[in-house]
Amino acid sequence: MSLDRPEVLVVAPLMPFLMDALQREYTVHDRTHVSDPEAFSAAAPRIRAVVANGEAKVPRELMARLPALEVISVFGVGYDGVDVAAAHERGVPVTNTPQVLNDDVADLAIGLLLSIARRIPQADRFVRDGEWPKGPFPLNRKVTGARLGVVGMGRIGQAIAHRARAFDMQIAYTARSPRAEVDHAYHPDAVSLAAAVDFLVVITPGGAATRGLIDARVLEALGPQGYLINVARGSVVDEAALIAALSNGVIAGAALDVYANEPNVPAELRAMPNVVLTPHMASGTKQTREAMAQLTFDNLRAHFAGAPLLTPVDA
Repeated sequence: MSLDRPEVLVVAPLMPFLMDALQREYTVHDRTHVSDPEAFSAAAPRIRAVVANGEAKVPRELMARLPALEVISVFGVGYDGVDVAAAHERGVPVTNTPQVLNDDVADLAIGLLLSIARRIPQADRFVRDGEWPKGPFPLNRKVTGARLGVVGMGRIGQAIAHRARAFDMQIAYTARSPRAEVDHAYHPDAVSLAAAVDFLVVITPGGAATRGLIDARVLEALGPQGYLINVARGSVVDEAALIAALSNGVIAGAALDVYANEPNVPAELRAMPNVVLTPHMASGTKQTREAMAQLTFDNLRAHFAGAPLLTPVDA
């Protein structure tokens, strides 16, 4: 072990591109807090940084075991598993990787919308299973000109809206407050927005403030001709209420990239014909994941160089 190399705790699986970069410059303890508690206890007083992904947990209790902790760098735009308040109480900054994944997440949101409206995965199976010679595929839902509601109008929400304009969609949104730079119709809450649209795309941050935001009331307002698309966090949607709504025809369908207990997707959702499911892959292109990895690494390097952090998370 080189004494002049800062020691870093990695608390989640990382792509090789990032792990290789970390190992070139730092002494890396890869999830030893889970796999080797004895080794972790020995190293904990020397660990100066934590590297996490967007789904990782970095609770107050873990930080308390790291007296030398100086920075937490998150590979992902979401950081709801990190106790940011606890970190900031100790003067420990937290960074994430915003903006670099905006395009990919927005692209997939539109892809999921098209997939569930036009039933593209179901049509693929229809052809593969030899059903076409028996008769035509059922008619499906037109997208162009439809009404789109966006729950959350940050950078990604705006990117989704920008793409939706190409389909001449009528766009409305809800957020904590109206956005001055956005000229779409604003709704004060998700229920009123859902009642006014055909497709409801969820792209609000996760965490306690939005847990269960899309509940039975919102789904009922969306109605039997409405579709839900979630590219935010699984926690934002009441999954039991969604399953009930899909089963009982309360809404027409759903397209989901995120789930309450990943990677475990409820059997009910997997069995439903009116659902499109993807494995939390919204930012999952080589180009974007490498850009996220580079930003994660660059934030860490900036800290140890005494330079300003590139993308710190606000308190």
